[in-house]
Amino acid sequence: MTERHPFRPDTAAAVDKRVDDLLAQLTLDERIALLHQFTPGVDRVGLAAFRTGQEALHGVAWLGRATVFPQAVGLGATWNEDLVRRVADAVSAEVRAMRERDDRVGLNVWAPVVNLLRNPLWGRNEEGYSEDPHLTAAIATAYTRGLRGDHPTYWRTAPVLKHWLAHNNETARDTSNSSVRPRVLHEYDLKAFRGPVEAGAVAGVMPAYNLVNGRPNHVSPYLREQLRTWTDQELLVCSDAGAPSNLVDSEHYFATHEEATAAAIVAGVDSFTDHGTDSSVITGRVRRAVDRGLLTESDIDTAVRRQLDVRARLGEFEDFAGADPFEDVRAFDTEEHRALAQEAAEQAIVLLRNDGLLPLADDARIAVVGLLADECKTDWYSGTLIRRSTPLDGLRERFGNVAFAEGVDRVRLRCAQGQLRVPDAPAGDVVSEGDGSALDPALLAGRTDLPPLTVSPDAGSELALVDWGNGVLTLRAPDGRYLSVAEDGYVRASAEQPGGWIVRETFTLEPQGGAAGIEHGHSGGHLLRHTGTGRYVVVAADGVKVADEGTEFLVDVVERGEDAVARAAADADVVIVVAGNDPHINGRETEDRTTLELPPHQDRLWRAARAANPNTALALVSAYPYAVPDADAALPALLWTAHGGQAAGRALARVLAGDVSPAGRLPQTWYAADTDLADLLDYDVIGSRQTYLYFEGEALYPFGHGLAYSDFTYDGLFLRHARDTLEVTFTVTNTGGRTADEVPQLYVRPVGMPVPRPRRQLVAHRRATLAPGAAERVTFTVPLADLGHWDVARERWSVTSGTYELLVGASSEDIRLTGSLTLDADEQAARPVLARGLEAVAYDEQRGTEIVDRTKSAGDAVTPCADARTGSGSGELLYRACDFGPDGVIGVRAEVAGEGVLEIGDGCTLDVPATDGPYSYVTLDADFAATGVRDLRVRLRGALRIARLTFITRGTTT
Repeated sequence: MTERHPFRPDTAAAVDKRVDDLLAQLTLDERIALLHQFTPGVDRVGLAAFRTGQEALHGVAWLGRATVFPQAVGLGATWNEDLVRRVADAVSAEVRAMRERDDRVGLNVWAPVVNLLRNPLWGRNEEGYSEDPHLTAAIATAYTRGLRGDHPTYWRTAPVLKHWLAHNNETARDTSNSSVRPRVLHEYDLKAFRGPVEAGAVAGVMPAYNLVNGRPNHVSPYLREQLRTWTDQELLVCSDAGAPSNLVDSEHYFATHEEATAAAIVAGVDSFTDHGTDSSVITGRVRRAVDRGLLTESDIDTAVRRQLDVRARLGEFEDFAGADPFEDVRAFDTEEHRALAQEAAEQAIVLLRNDGLLPLADDARIAVVGLLADECKTDWYSGTLIRRSTPLDGLRERFGNVAFAEGVDRVRLRCAQGQLRVPDAPAGDVVSEGDGSALDPALLAGRTDLPPLTVSPDAGSELALVDWGNGVLTLRAPDGRYLSVAEDGYVRASAEQPGGWIVRETFTLEPQGGAAGIEHGHSGGHLLRHTGTGRYVVVAADGVKVADEGTEFLVDVVERGEDAVARAAADADVVIVVAGNDPHINGRETEDRTTLELPPHQDRLWRAARAANPNTALALVSAYPYAVPDADAALPALLWTAHGGQAAGRALARVLAGDVSPAGRLPQTWYAADTDLADLLDYDVIGSRQTYLYFEGEALYPFGHGLAYSDFTYDGLFLRHARDTLEVTFTVTNTGGRTADEVPQLYVRPVGMPVPRPRRQLVAHRRATLAPGAAERVTFTVPLADLGHWDVARERWSVTSGTYELLVGASSEDIRLTGSLTLDADEQAARPVLARGLEAVAYDEQRGTEIVDRTKSAGDAVTPCADARTGSGSGELLYRACDFGPDGVIGVRAEVAGEGVLEIGDGCTLDVPATDGPYSYVTLDADFAATGVRDLRVRLRGALRIARLTFITRGTTT
């Protein structure tokens, strides 16, 4: 007879009681073992092995072929929650289907990414939805609901949000500090996470690698103080890969791994993704932390309980006996999924500019050119394509005969020994066939069974050279294989595409002996450096390989890419230039971009096409925005889409043909130049005026922008204010001749407020399909709380009394209707500094400071930004409207650490003697006189930290 365990379904106990029962049956060592990503089974109690983590950002990733949907930023560009939920439904169905045949597939999925796209130079821009917290939260909520499924009890998959918190840089991502003042924290970064968590479809979060306010996210008090207060549901916190070890190894935040591991568990981390499948390192640290009194068994139980709760919700502990609630949703690569991938790709396309060139006439002679014209790129978090459609494929399918020129530079590389030659591939070795479904899975960059490159004294191989920007280039053999360097160091033509965690298909040319760039027909000498290894290509007796010293090559240019493009363009009625990025090069996880500019190679291609044929459109297929003001001024049409997954080419062709009217909207601002951007590591969106919320310049294309092949009018604005909500109603009418989607957007603009507020802020949106002449009455219901801000003086959310403009339009700058509302709400009173004191971090403005940790476990302090040479610096804080009372104050008390000088107001100077360290605070008093309501400036010099000020009145006991 099979043994029954009390946590199994023959008991009527609630899930939490069953989890407690199971927990009680486990030994301490068994419970500790559950804290690693790869948890072993416990046979004696019937507990199976489990692992956290399955990537599912826009399809099931890393485990072979699956339906590939548009990148996350493309899903954000749809502004369509219903579509995004259906995409996530399909993804979670494929997770379940793939798990049936491969137990490596996990049901705890690490998606979506809700980090806000504050700075478009972030290398992982493709992974987020938007720069706006409202839109990000709405799309993320839809995606998590689809991943969770509709069953009232059991979850199809258990989604984990990434990456908690304020994470937008790959540069020094494990050691950089995001200085996030309270207003930005509550009004911006936390809002993106809070929406989906409160919606109840989130299983947990993953902390980010970076530090926030001086403290690593993996020991963040916000997990306890914020995240877990938003829901009564248990939330599982899974560490990012290797991050627990970073607490000691790179961040040096703790002296020992036992201290670090204990601190992470106490802060709220429940699953450790570290040291791959080897759980012994982490479990050993946890066990030693318990033995040393750094952790209690209760701490362990709290973390394990959260894990078991998620497993119970996934139905793991049930014996459904033929009544599996997910039996009908284990779908994989169905017709419905293929159609959905195409629909999502179509809805993600944004028409940036159109002077009548589009849509294309059915009989137009079309040339499609450019480096991405015959590409269907995937990224690090894509699954393997089952099928693919490139722009060339799509246009030929739709229009028939379409001319094509890729625009690569055709070159030969020669050296003293001869010319580089690619040996013939073995018979039957293919790169791709048809729609890509017959790709040879063994065709990997790391394969070593192919012969390495050699040299020939006569004719070498003609290589396709592409410069992707920043001097990074790829070289492709005549048969389509990319030159790659395997682990053995030899150079082979072995890769179908650039890819991998370390990309092995990219090189740079380093001029030698004063040689300039490559000239037409020839070049001066260059060393060819392999970027993946940092070593140089050298011709050796046993083949071409990489070494510490390289062979000098001359680059003979057979044909420039722009010449081929110009020829194709001259013979066409319309030219479509397809440009953009390869998601594995110059901007990806571990690598931020350095510029918004289109790479020079691709800039030359669109200019050559335009010179040969003024009827040229530029289609940008990219993971992020570009600054293309010259193209905007010169070309009659521009479009943008993120890499659109398996149906990208067909979707683009249908939009170009007018079969589908474009209605994607930009999920982030497209700036005109790099000078419009704040520093990548500046997280103060208010102080440095970042994103459409605060940017005061003129964007190239504003947030929410996108055109259609039809026209829409807006009229009949009506506002109604209930107690806690605001209703905004208006009519949208399609006045054009085509069925098309429109995306009406509602923004709010506070007027004349005492603290800086956004220029305008999105609070509602909808995507609607309208036939020619059709009208729709749209009503947005907005909680009045959405009009508020974080009151730093009182440490609470506040809706201030005053006037609010309501702006309805087709983008953040294309406003069609305006109304106003006057609210009688919270009065913005002066800061009650006598009663509450003054937290240093609660400033209104700052210059030259950053927020750091007051202690390792909680609290904030402020310090001057340190000079790289001296380790000290100077800065200033401004606190507006401080109320010192009618009788005034006679002194000030500062809680400080470190060493330096503190100047408070005019004439009050405190010399801070060196304390025992940055967390060793002392309280210093000084004479300070102030009366009534006035602004207060505090200046900091040296290597000091200030946590708090309090003020002394006559009669105060000191």
